[in-house]
Amino acid sequence: MAKQVMPKRRLEGIGLGVTGACVGLVALLVVTLIAMVVSRGLATFVQNGVDFGAFLTGTTWNPDQVNDAGQPLVGALPMICGSFAVTLLSTAFALPIAIGSAIFVVEIAPGFGRRVFQPLVELLVGIPSVVYGLIGLRVIVAFTRSLAGGTGYGIFSGSIVLAIMILPTVTSLSIDALAAVPNAYREGSYALGCTRWQTVWHVVLKSAMPSLMTAVIMGMTRAFGEALAVQMVVGNAAQVPTSLFTPAATLTSVLTMGMGNTVTGTLQNNVLWSLAMILLVMSLVFILIVHLIGKKGGKVND
Repeated sequence: MAKQVMPKRRLEGIGLGVTGACVGLVALLVVTLIAMVVSRGLATFVQNGVDFGAFLTGTTWNPDQVNDAGQPLVGALPMICGSFAVTLLSTAFALPIAIGSAIFVVEIAPGFGRRVFQPLVELLVGIPSVVYGLIGLRVIVAFTRSLAGGTGYGIFSGSIVLAIMILPTVTSLSIDALAAVPNAYREGSYALGCTRWQTVWHVVLKSAMPSLMTAVIMGMTRAFGEALAVQMVVGNAAQVPTSLFTPAATLTSVLTMGMGNTVTGTLQNNVLWSLAMILLVMSLVFILIVHLIGKKGGKVND
């Protein structure tokens, strides 16, 4: 009997060791990635002497030139504004469609929605971002040009492309959120004489609100970090956007365009790492918000 117990204990120990090593490896990779980006990003302010406040609030992006005070012209405000503008606008475009689609799948036609509609939506996740960019370049930019004149490049075009890209993510998470609402809530609402729409609006959506907010934040995280598709349609003009239809730039578009054309250790390279650090910080903020919403939702359900 003892001979049978010992191998099981040894096997359990090996399993715990392997899983522990995997967890430790993932934690090490995350910490190393954050440390590398932060250390390279801070070099702009520690080694090159760039003022952090001027970096965040400056409106001119030209690392090859300096101002009268001898400070390089590396204002990141145009890219920060561009990133937040396309993220918020794309979320505003995608959210009503995603919520409406989720209601259709879960509450209106669950059979057709689960078997046909949801798989079709999830297929959009597998399309490469460059394909979205090409479609945006060929269709959306032309549509924007005919709508508002100008070149057609800008925040509006970038937001539409991003809205299409984040739609599958927000829709799938919204479907899961609505499906997780207990049927007892619906049955109780119907028992009180509420219609289907009243039940959906006042019971299902309110019960699923924490999970729906998580879906929105995840979609915003996806939009904020997208690079290639946005770069192809936003115009890549490092200026504070004055209109939805004028060329602009985002943090990711400037990064992808400039990183391959700079030398490691130079100011031009370090400021790009500083932009990457801002992206990383914002991603961590989004993830923190998701966790806070999850905890709040858990307390509400309890």
